[in-house]
Amino acid sequence: MNKYEVLYIIRNELSDEQKTALVDKFKSIIETMGGIVESVDKWGTKKYAYPIDYKTEGYYVLMNFVAAPEVPHELERQMQITDGFVRKLILKK
Repeated sequence: MNKYEVLYIIRNELSDEQKTALVDKFKSIIETMGGIVESVDKWGTKKYAYPIDYKTEGYYVLMNFVAAPEVPHELERQMQITDGFVRKLILKK
C-alpha cells in the first residue's frame, strides 16, 4: 500500500450537488478497490493561472489516500471519462 495525493479541478458551472456527487464518486472508487481515503480537502472555487477552455475559474479538491498501485490508474481512467472534469494530478508521496 502506497500513499497518494490527487488534486483535481471540477467545472465551476456545475451545481453544488453535482460537485459533491463527483467528489463522493471518486472517494467511493478508492474505497471500493480496498484503499483508505485519509482526507478530502475542498478548496472551493479558485481562479486559474491561465484560461482553460475559455473559462477562468474551477472548483479545486485535494484528496489524500492509501491504496495499492493499481488504484491510481483506475482513478485516472474514471476521471478521464467523467463529464464536468477539467484537470487532475496524481502524485505518489
